[in-house]
Amino acid sequence: MKFAIIAAGQGSRLVAEGVGVSKPLLRIHGEMMIERLFRIFLENDAESISVITNEEMTDVHRFLKQVKLPVPLNVVIKTTPDSLHSFYELSPFLQGGKFCLTTVDTIFTEKEFSSYIRAFKEDNENDALMPVTDYIDDEKPLYVKTDSDLHITGFFDEATPGIRYVSGGIYGLNGQALALFRQAMTEGLSRMRNFQRLMIGSGLRVKAYPFSKIIDVDHESDIRKAEDLLV
Repeated sequence: MKFAIIAAGQGSRLVAEGVGVSKPLLRIHGEMMIERLFRIFLENDAESISVITNEEMTDVHRFLKQVKLPVPLNVVIKTTPDSLHSFYELSPFLQGGKFCLTTVDTIFTEKEFSSYIRAFKEDNENDALMPVTDYIDDEKPLYVKTDSDLHITGFFDEATPGIRYVSGGIYGLNGQALALFRQAMTEGLSRMRNFQRLMIGSGLRVKAYPFSKIIDVDHESDIRKAEDLLV
């Protein structure tokens, strides 16, 4: 399976709090976040890994230049307006089957991720299998409404009664979902969460996969939370 990482955000809140390296190079238990994802993807049989980073993070460029992986590493250096456009820049490398895309600051346990990837590989019924969590600690979470079988029926900006989960920032998609995405981009789609809504509105089969906890590292205080999760 192909894997991809969006590592294109500025990490402005971390910089404002005095963190001195670009977000992808931030260490959790001594391991850089981007390096950790490379390792976990390879342990889950990645056939290729694609990364996008912005033009300003020269420390990340230097790191990526010296990385040696046993599978193809595709690197895009481009500043984009948002994660949706970053995904679009990566999409040519993700054609031909299922793939998993994640943001660089998404922290999860390796055991849960491996179980998820195994379930995603074996799932022949759905066009997307989306990790969700009932641990809500994000500034602007995307709430995920599901039915009793965990099929996703809607994505919402606000919490409403009966919604248990939020999106985890990990996307498992097949070729049909990718084709819809590329078509929608040509029609002026904006924001990743609007693509998720479009999948539901277009009749794609989208299912939730619960994780116990997923942490986004947006603030310095999140580093400790991430390290506590991975103890």
